[in-house]
Amino acid sequence: MTQLRTVLLRSGLLLALCGGAALAQSAGKPLLTLQMPALPDPVRVALPAAKTALLVLDYVDPICGRQPKCKDEMLPALTRFMAGARKAGVIVAYGTRAPNMSKWLPDVAPTPGDIKIANVAQDRFYNTDLDNALKAKGIATVIISGWKVSGSVVYTSVGATVRGYTTVIPVDTTAASTDWETTIGFFQILNQNPNNLKNEPLKPKSATLTRTDMIAFQ
Repeated sequence: MTQLRTVLLRSGLLLALCGGAALAQSAGKPLLTLQMPALPDPVRVALPAAKTALLVLDYVDPICGRQPKCKDEMLPALTRFMAGARKAGVIVAYGTRAPNMSKWLPDVAPTPGDIKIANVAQDRFYNTDLDNALKAKGIATVIISGWKVSGSVVYTSVGATVRGYTTVIPVDTTAASTDWETTIGFFQILNQNPNNLKNEPLKPKSATLTRTDMIAFQ
């Protein structure tokens, strides 16, 4: 999480990203080089199990099953973590589009009593009953996992924080198809309002980056 990323864009505009250097080219010179600052390291968090929900997004065969990073890296991490979370009494909620609702990967498939949301947008709170279902169970903190970080995970994290939830993102349970897209997704998560640019553990109604082996339940 500490390495720098260099991104090349086609543009004639001068840009600055989070204090990184931006080198503008003229309209006739299309390459723009941006040096992104290092992401903060994941931090340890301790969560009250009775008030925490684990959101599982798009761990279905048509999506995760066709993405090597999801199937080979994210899935094993989530499988181990979910077992401990369920044992601790954490609520588990699932979100995917209606045609995929029966296609969950077996290792992390829903069990009786889990919340299941057929979403219509990348933000799984948008125009669904997810907020009501979580608040009915007294949930204040949500852990978000799923494909992909620059899509459903970032937008669902925004949807969660604007509704008053404290959001936790285990970095080993989400990703995107390229390193630069993954990095940008994590930057978006930390830069949402209210931002958490220093990755302060469990900043209220904001987002924290962590890792599955750095999460404890109380």
